Amino acid sequence: MNKLCIFVGTTVVGYAGWFLGGAVGLEFLGCFLLSGVGSVAGVWLGWKVAQQFK
Repeated sequence: MNKLCIFVGTTVVGYAGWFLGGAVGLEFLGCFLLSGVGSVAGVWLGWKVAQQFK
């Protein structure tokens, strides 16, 4: 369950970072960096959600 929550959090929040970067007009590198930050946040968020299920 822990790995699944981290995977979903990384995918969803990372994509949200990429989408928001594109929405504000960032180019590829800006979107890539914002997606990376979102992915790290998604790992933390997914881990916290998995802890709630235990």
